[in-house]
Amino acid sequence: MVSSNISGMTGSVSSSSYPVPGYGGYYAQPPIRPVLQLPLPSMHGRKRALLCGVSYRGKSYKIKGSINDVKCMRYFLVEKFGFPNDSILMLTEDETNPLKIPTKENIRLALRWLVQGCQPGDSLVFHFSGHGSKQLDNDMDEVDGFDETLCPLDYETRGMIVDDEINATIVRPLPQGATLHAIIDACYSQTVLDLPFVCRMNREGYYTWEDQTRSPYKGTSGGLAFCISACDDNQTSVDTTVSQSPIYLIDRQKI
Repeated sequence: MVSSNISGMTGSVSSSSYPVPGYGGYYAQPPIRPVLQLPLPSMHGRKRALLCGVSYRGKSYKIKGSINDVKCMRYFLVEKFGFPNDSILMLTEDETNPLKIPTKENIRLALRWLVQGCQPGDSLVFHFSGHGSKQLDNDMDEVDGFDETLCPLDYETRGMIVDDEINATIVRPLPQGATLHAIIDACYSQTVLDLPFVCRMNREGYYTWEDQTRSPYKGTSGGLAFCISACDDNQTSVDTTVSQSPIYLIDRQKI
């Protein structure tokens, strides 16, 4: 069964006031590298999106719909929410630019690009469609004892991207007045952004809030962050077969 979980939080604490958690007590941020050279929209009230679709072609665990997912999301953001085309970065195996292949290093670079120079009034979107996993939490900052992870294309050789790093990169820097929406279509994805609160909702619309707060603080620097996930931290999600392309349906119905 697939459930939807919405996590949101606000905060007013400077990101420099708290250490970033990770293995062995603290997580060392990756060294700063040049960000992807992409044309950016205006510096004030801008919209920016990072869409990652990983199909793992040629592998026994390949996914059929992930690249189509991010193409649909791009259409939706541009046509319905007015995102400029040049403010959307897509990472898929279909891309010819080597910087746009969804490897671990490229996703890390793209996450930093997403929040670079973020200001009040900015609207940011992070969409990931691919495999997710989990591993033992060595920092004692997880309610269930596990860190949730995203699996880049080369995760078998380069490793996974851990929720601690995702939180430190795109959640903690959010300033007051900025908003981040993350849509994560992966297994074990409920708390993959490590947000302080989880809203658990059933199919009838009834919901409850759960406090996931642990020390140290892992909220924003005053902004607002939401994560809509495909399933719970102990659930898996799978491919489905449809008779028509979702892009075709969107074009027909003008959702």
